[in-house]
Amino acid sequence: MPTLPPNSSALIRRNLKRLNLIRCIAIGGQFLALYYFWVLSDIGLPGNILAIVLLIYSAVLAASIWRSHWRAPLTEAEFFAHLLADMVFFSALLYFSGGASNPFVSYYLVPICIAAATLPRSYSWLIAALSLLAYSALFYYNHPVMALAPHHHHHGGGDGANLHLVGMWANFAVSAALITFFISRMAADLRRQEATANRLREDELRNNQVLAVATLAAGTAHELGTPLNTMQLLLDDMADSKHQDSDDISVLQEQVKQCRATLQRLVNTAEIDSDQQQPGRDLRQYLEELFTSWQVMRPDARPEISWHDNCPTVDVHYPPTVAQSIHNILNNAADASPRVEIAVQWGRQQLQLTVRDFGDGLTPEQREQMGQPFTSSKASGMGLGLFLTHTTFNRIGGQVLMDNVEGGGTMTQVLLPLAEVPPQ
Repeated sequence: MPTLPPNSSALIRRNLKRLNLIRCIAIGGQFLALYYFWVLSDIGLPGNILAIVLLIYSAVLAASIWRSHWRAPLTEAEFFAHLLADMVFFSALLYFSGGASNPFVSYYLVPICIAAATLPRSYSWLIAALSLLAYSALFYYNHPVMALAPHHHHHGGGDGANLHLVGMWANFAVSAALITFFISRMAADLRRQEATANRLREDELRNNQVLAVATLAAGTAHELGTPLNTMQLLLDDMADSKHQDSDDISVLQEQVKQCRATLQRLVNTAEIDSDQQQPGRDLRQYLEELFTSWQVMRPDARPEISWHDNCPTVDVHYPPTVAQSIHNILNNAADASPRVEIAVQWGRQQLQLTVRDFGDGLTPEQREQMGQPFTSSKASGMGLGLFLTHTTFNRIGGQVLMDNVEGGGTMTQVLLPLAEVPPQ
């Protein structure tokens, strides 16, 4: 089943809100600096143009704040675009305030740090490269401000770049490369650790839920023994009296026998030592018996079973829960439509079982909740079938894939390993 990426939309939204806070501080500081160096102590800045750039930047900030509260999902590409917009406006401010000689040119390191900590490595290196390119361009393209020029700047016949500016540029280039390399690697490690921790928490929660269900199942199996015995005695009496609905009685007797056999298997499985390996079974015989027992339980179903030719002879050592899980999938298909198509094929390493029904298919809500415990689309369902099925298959290295079929119905594909199955 698909899983969420480490950098989810919720995390990107939080990062955008933090970026907006940084923008508020930066824009506020730039307005104060403009007021001081243009109104109180004029150093030759083109104040009108800088004020217009800051006002436009403020409008972008307002739109970004609104976007951070909008429910539409945020992507890494969109967050990258926000950082790119910051660089564009900052480059425009530097262009009209001395270019590379402006002491605030090192602010380019801020979007580099943010990208390295929050975005994939490709976006981080692209931000670093664009920052370095913008810094380099500001050496030659800028509105000069003499008050911001270095003291050793040569006026006149000097044909070489000022050593002070070159040193600032080199320091920026090295700092940008180091930040991007190390912070992006550390951020990637943190994201992997967070994803692993989340997966372990989910596994622990799932195991606790399975343990609770298993405990409940053991008690329920004990309680069901008495009513099943009573039902069997009544059915035997009705059969001996040659009741007019003898066919229905036979069906009911088969159902009761199947229930008692299921409970007996549960007891036998509990008695097996945990390190004792299940006996090997021929795979085709195993599946044929599984389908036969299912058809006894579901006489209303009309299965169409197709076997792939030239499948090798393979012995399997599946625990009993695998058969129960396959029964769950077949029952779900039969609940959706009486007609069920079953395709079986396997090689040396993997069994592929495909089950297709002709019902209404999966709704978006069912897709979202698929495999979660205590969620069911059936009025009388307990919401445990698919949850236990996913858990069982995942524990032995298998998986379940479900999707709607064009023309109606649901296609369920079960993939199970045929090599050594991990102990249960």
